[in-house]
Amino acid sequence: MPKQLPFQLDDPSLLHESALLNGDWIQSLSGETFDIEDPGTGKVFAACPTNKFPAVDKFVKTSHEAFLEYRHVNPRQRAQMLLKWHELITNAREDIAKLVVYETGKPLVEARGEVDYALGFAWWFAGEAERIRGSIAVPSVSGRRTFVVKQPIGVSVALVPWNFPIAMIIRKVAAALAAGCTTVVKPSPETPLSVLALADLALRAGFPRGVFNVITTDNRNTPSVSESLCKHPLVRKVTFTGSTAVGKLIAKHCSEGLKKVTLELGGNCPFIIFNDGDLEQAVAALMILKWRTAGQACTHANRVYVQSGVYDKFAQMILKATQSLRVGHGAEPSTTMGALTTPRGIEKLERHISDAVSKGGKILSGGKRPKTLGGYFFEPTIISGMTSSMMTTQEEIFGPLLGLYKFETEEEVVKMANDTSMGLASYFFTKDVNRTWRLLENLEAGMIGMNTGNSSGAESPFGGIKESGYGKEAGKDVAIEEYLIAKTGTLSIEPLSKL
Repeated sequence: MPKQLPFQLDDPSLLHESALLNGDWIQSLSGETFDIEDPGTGKVFAACPTNKFPAVDKFVKTSHEAFLEYRHVNPRQRAQMLLKWHELITNAREDIAKLVVYETGKPLVEARGEVDYALGFAWWFAGEAERIRGSIAVPSVSGRRTFVVKQPIGVSVALVPWNFPIAMIIRKVAAALAAGCTTVVKPSPETPLSVLALADLALRAGFPRGVFNVITTDNRNTPSVSESLCKHPLVRKVTFTGSTAVGKLIAKHCSEGLKKVTLELGGNCPFIIFNDGDLEQAVAALMILKWRTAGQACTHANRVYVQSGVYDKFAQMILKATQSLRVGHGAEPSTTMGALTTPRGIEKLERHISDAVSKGGKILSGGKRPKTLGGYFFEPTIISGMTSSMMTTQEEIFGPLLGLYKFETEEEVVKMANDTSMGLASYFFTKDVNRTWRLLENLEAGMIGMNTGNSSGAESPFGGIKESGYGKEAGKDVAIEEYLIAKTGTLSIEPLSKL
C-alpha cells in the first residue's frame, strides 16, 4: 500500500481496505490481500482482503441473524433509513465519484453521473418500502376468505460487476433493504472500495449490524466464493449482473437450493437508424450509448444498422462527432473517454478489429492503443462495411468499437437485429408511427429505446429476455417482488344462520 493516495477525499474515513462483517471492518483469515489498480496508469493504489470460501459461512450466518430482527422493522423505518442513506450518499458524492474514477477508469463527469443516476434507486425504493401490499378475495367455495400476505424472502446475495459499481449496488441493495431482506454483497475485485464506502454510509444511516455485509476477494477466488454464497442453505435470493456464461453457472449453483434468482446478463444490442430518422438525434444518443464508460456496458449499442439511404451521411456524422472525444485519465478535466477497466478488454478489442478487417471491414478511425498514454487505453474505433460473419456480430464487444452495418428494408433489419441469442435492449430511430409500433412488438429485447438511447431509470423495469437473463430490477412492484414471498391464508367463516 503506497503511503499516499493519488487522490484526496474530503472524508478519508470512507476509504476502507477491509471487508465488512456484522458491522466490523475485518481482514481475511489468512491475512492475504489483493491489489487494486488505477486503470488510467496501471499502478496499484490500494489493497483489500482476499477472503476464501470458508469465510462465506460467517458472512451469511451473521446476515441471517440480522434478518431475524430486521424483517420485523416497520416499513416506514426502513424507508427512513433508505432516505438517510440517500442523503449521506448525496453529501459524499464527490468522494464516491473519485473512488469510481480510480477503480474503473471512467472520467470524473461520468462517475458523478453514475452517482446521481444511482441515487434515484435509493429514493425510489424508500417509497416502495411502504407500498408492499397483499390481497383478500372471496373464493369459489362459500364460507371462506383467502388472504395473501407478502413477506421478505430472507438473506439475499448480490454479485456485482465493475462497470457501474455504485448503480448496481444501490439498485440491488435498496430493493432488498426496502423489502425487509438483509444482503451479502460480493463486489468485483476491480471495484471494492466504492462498494465499501456505500456500506459504510448504510451503517451511518442506521441500518443494523449484519444487514449489509461485504465480502471481498480476488479474481482467483471469486468463482469458489460466489459458488459458496449461491449454495449456502441460509441464502434464499441471488441477484447477479455479468456475462451470460457466468450467469448460467450462477443459475446452476442456485438450482440446487431452489433459490430465487435475478440475472441481468450480456447484451448484443442493435441500434437501428432508418432513412426517415432524425440523424442528429441518433448521433447524440449513440455518442453516449457507445463511448460512455469506454463502451463497457451491457446496454450499449453493439451493432449499428443504418438504412442505405442515409448510411454514408450518418457515417460521416458519427465520425466527426467521435473525433471530438478526448481520451485520457479520468481525473483530467479535459477527458471525455477514459481507460478500459482491465487489460483483458484491450485484448478482446484487438481480436474483434483484426477479425473485422480480415473479412472486409474498413477502419474509419482509431483501431489501436494510444502511444502517448499509459494504462489501459484504446482509441475510439469506427469500422464500416460490417457483416453478419464477423465476430462483433456474434459477441458482445464491451469496448470502444463501433461497427456500421448497412440494410435496405425494415423486414431485413428486424431479422438481423433478432439474430442473436441475447435480448437485453434494442434501439431505433424513425419518424414513422406505424413502424414504431411494429418494432416495439417485433424486436426481441426486454427494453426498447424508441428515438432515444436512454431507457433506464428507477421508475422503469430493467431486464432482458432470451440469454440476457430473467427477472427485473427497478420499476413499480416488479423489482421489490424479487425479494418477497407470497403466503396464502384461507379462513373459514361460520354462516350467520349457525350462530
